[in-house]
Amino acid sequence: MTDEFQKLFAQMMESGQQMARAFNPALETFSFKGMETLWPTMSKDMMEAWFGKTWNREGLDSKTRLLVTVAALTVLGAQAEPQMRLTIRHALEAGATKREVAEVIWQMSMFGGVPAMTRALEIAQKVFDETEDHA
Repeated sequence: MTDEFQKLFAQMMESGQQMARAFNPALETFSFKGMETLWPTMSKDMMEAWFGKTWNREGLDSKTRLLVTVAALTVLGAQAEPQMRLTIRHALEAGATKREVAEVIWQMSMFGGVPAMTRALEIAQKVFDETEDHA
C-alpha cells in the first residue's frame, strides 16, 4: 500500500467516524461482529422477502441468491468475514448443504484466487462447526 493510499484511507476512516458521531454517538464504536450474537440469522420469512420472490423478480430462489452472494464475497477476497459468516448461515437456513457452500467457494478459486478460496473455506468451516454445536 502506498503512502498516498494510506493517507486517503485514513481520511476516509476519519470521515466515516465523524459521520457516525453526527448520526448517533453510539455508532462510533459499532462492531458488526456484535450483531452476529444479537441476530445470527434472519427468519425464513424475512429471508424469503429479501432474497426470495417477495421483493425480487422470478428466476432465483433464496438458496440460489445466497449461494451467489457467497461466491461474490469469496471472489472479493473473503475479507468481509462477518458478512460472509452471516450469508453462509443464511444459505444453510435457506436449504443449502455444507457441501454446496464448499463447492461454490471452491469454484471461485478460479476467479478470486486460491488465497481467497482458502480464507472463505476457513470462515465456512467455523460456521459449519458452530451450526453443528447448535443443531
